[in-house]
Amino acid sequence: MEAIQAFFYQLAVSFDLPILEWIQAYMQSDFLDTIMPIITLFGEGGIFWIAWAVILLIIPKTRKIGLSMIIALLLGLLVCNLTLKPLVARIRPYDLQEQDFGVYINLLIDRQSDFSFPSGHTIASFEAAVVLLRYSKKMGIPALILAILVSFSRLYLYVHYPTDVLASVVLGTAFAFAGCALANLIKLPTVKKGKFER
Repeated sequence: MEAIQAFFYQLAVSFDLPILEWIQAYMQSDFLDTIMPIITLFGEGGIFWIAWAVILLIIPKTRKIGLSMIIALLLGLLVCNLTLKPLVARIRPYDLQEQDFGVYINLLIDRQSDFSFPSGHTIASFEAAVVLLRYSKKMGIPALILAILVSFSRLYLYVHYPTDVLASVVLGTAFAFAGCALANLIKLPTVKKGKFER
């Protein structure tokens, strides 16, 4: 465990923090300060994506899509939020700055109560967006754009390291494909094959 934390610490110092500082120095603006705390709410607890999945699950023609999203989101919850976060126990970047370098980061949102790795907002967003993209570009492309914006918001708001977000994009995409594969094994009652279903 100490070896893992030492690895993440070196990664933070050599790679993550310089990127976060660059974002703060060159991308910070009043407009983004206003919009990013709102955008990040779309990943909060996965509630927005869960609601979208439930709606699709209720509609017979899109039931398979909704089921795929639900399974993907559950996988992310179990593997990432309940397993990886407490196992890796990576402190937030603003805490690292304060504890080790004496730099206080003025956050635009409340301080987070859990660990940093991986990013639950990013994982949930990419799980849902990639599932939607697999079935429908009309739904998937806007969802993917929103997922990217949510992921960037976590960096802009200084609550995640870039490596948290990059790893979460990979994990979220993997869980999306797993969700689709598992959903295809389940027979659902439906009126007829929906136009978004294969």
